[in-house]
Amino acid sequence: MSSEHAENAGPEHTEPAGAAAGAAGSADAEPARLPDDLAPDGEPAGSSEESPAGEPAEVWDVVVVGAGPAGASAAYAAAVAGRRVLLLEKSELPRYKTCGGGIIGPSRDSLPPGFELPLQDRVHAVTFSLDGRFARTRRSRRMLFGLINRPEFDAQLVEHAQKAGAELRTGVTVSRVEQHGPAVPDRRTVAVVLADGETVLARAVVGADGSASRIGAHVGVKLGQVDLGLEAEIPVPPSVAEDWKGRVLIDWGPMPGSYGWVFPKGDTLTVGVISARGEGAATKRYMEDFVARLGLAGFEPTISSGHLTRCRTDDSPLSRGRVLVCGDAAGLLEPWTREGISYALRSGRLAGEWAVRVAESNDAVDARRQALNYAFAIKAGLGVEMAVGRRMLAVFERRPGLLHAAITGIRPAWNAFADITRGAATLGGMVRSNGMARRALELLDKRMDTSAGVGPAGRGVSPRERAASEPESAPEEG
Repeated sequence: MSSEHAENAGPEHTEPAGAAAGAAGSADAEPARLPDDLAPDGEPAGSSEESPAGEPAEVWDVVVVGAGPAGASAAYAAAVAGRRVLLLEKSELPRYKTCGGGIIGPSRDSLPPGFELPLQDRVHAVTFSLDGRFARTRRSRRMLFGLINRPEFDAQLVEHAQKAGAELRTGVTVSRVEQHGPAVPDRRTVAVVLADGETVLARAVVGADGSASRIGAHVGVKLGQVDLGLEAEIPVPPSVAEDWKGRVLIDWGPMPGSYGWVFPKGDTLTVGVISARGEGAATKRYMEDFVARLGLAGFEPTISSGHLTRCRTDDSPLSRGRVLVCGDAAGLLEPWTREGISYALRSGRLAGEWAVRVAESNDAVDARRQALNYAFAIKAGLGVEMAVGRRMLAVFERRPGLLHAAITGIRPAWNAFADITRGAATLGGMVRSNGMARRALELLDKRMDTSAGVGPAGRGVSPRERAASEPESAPEEG
């Protein structure tokens, strides 16, 4: 379940997300109070401005960069609020993404109303192994999670955003965003500069352009963990497909923090491995050995691909001026499993809701206040989950056998896994509410150093990349 890796429809979300997310966890400071009515007194957002050349230029309320799960969710949230939204995507849809395609409970709960999941399989059993040994299968009467192909899933999310009123432009590459300078007509406007030189104007911008995000670089997103995922889509004959139907494999790998997976999707198996960046040769060997061990080496993959996943540091900004980031662009994913679809959907929805507030702001002070409320909502919810996830990663890197023994041999551990995948519980919630789980993790923490970054500080981050993500004048959040 790797990032962007990689849900049924939940209730329609109508209230501002800041208050709701605030109940999900704690933060250092109380969020700024929102006034009852944030409608600007001046010219409404989405109207035309005079361009520097004196000609009227269209100004969108919200421009979203990237049409993956995070961007489509942000575009949907802003459009359903009645705002004029432009969604920009560099590829033509549908397009392939390296992703296991596991849809867990939090993902299902974050989908737009009426969304029909294009499920390829429903998982009721999980086989766990420790580098190919000590395999054990645990089963559940109820579905644990679903499996999808990203091209269909992403395209369907975009269709929902379009039905809500968002306009889509594909084949568009964004070079940069500017909040000052000749391309920006006033302080309420952001200029999105495209590769062909065209400039698109907006009252607010949401960056959802993936783990190598240009918008994230503008905001100043800092990385604490970078991992390399390798994946293959392997067509198999009906007899092999039947053996895997309804069952996935999770193999705890030979390198610290690594694991592999097999996800069945009809007549195709999605097979992949993930490990810390910098272990490229070892990760490739693990993939080759994993495929051979499964008896799949004789089948030709239709697609073989690789992808870097990136986790943010605790102090990484989520906004700069009128620009917000979400999903992979913000480095938001679960550090242990590197599951990213649920983080993309949830953070995208929040970004879309708060981008509407930013677009309505008349001045920089109010825009900053709305951006800080977005950051508070993320940190109080997803941030708490990530903090527990990085602790789990540190334990897993040092003691994979311990976790394997627990999840395969101790019923409460298996029940916790099942509850989390179904969406009945979260890692953070369990640690807060379950005294036994909290004490066990605290005991393990005494032997681990997880105080800085995500997982071991700077894991998988090269010195050059670290320097690039920490400019001399780091932009102030908001």
